[in-house]
Amino acid sequence: MKFIVVLSLLLLLNACSTAPSRDEKRQTSLSNKIALDNSRAVKSQLMQLHKDWKGTPYRLGGVSKRGVDCSGFVQVGFQKKFGLTLPRTTDEQRAVGRSVSKNNLRPGDLVFFKTGWSTRHVGIYIGNHQFLHASTSQGVMISSLDNSYWKQKYWLSRRL
Repeated sequence: MKFIVVLSLLLLLNACSTAPSRDEKRQTSLSNKIALDNSRAVKSQLMQLHKDWKGTPYRLGGVSKRGVDCSGFVQVGFQKKFGLTLPRTTDEQRAVGRSVSKNNLRPGDLVFFKTGWSTRHVGIYIGNHQFLHASTSQGVMISSLDNSYWKQKYWLSRRL
């Protein structure tokens, strides 16, 4: 009897939820895209993201303030600050949006690095040659694209 009551409640709760329609998803996507075109507003949101996550330690596979990896940080950051759902891995994230040259970057663009033979790293450009990312050594932080390490490892950039 208890099982039937629990099952009935689950079915009732499930029946009350609806997925957004294709038009609602598209409208949300378009409104977020417009927001990403506003460099000042995007930079402000990214600086708040940095304030909220600064120093969070690096943890491979992590997506919380207990520990986060680079692609997890990008995924969570874009979801929280812009309502955009990005893929989970660096490899999948490098396929979203469109290519943008390093000299045309604007806040919110994704920047990618080849840090090893098969290792990739991703961060979020915030302006002034700086990007926000989850560093393996120092956790969530801001780094410079002009830093000799990152300058040598830079690979590509994408605009959402």
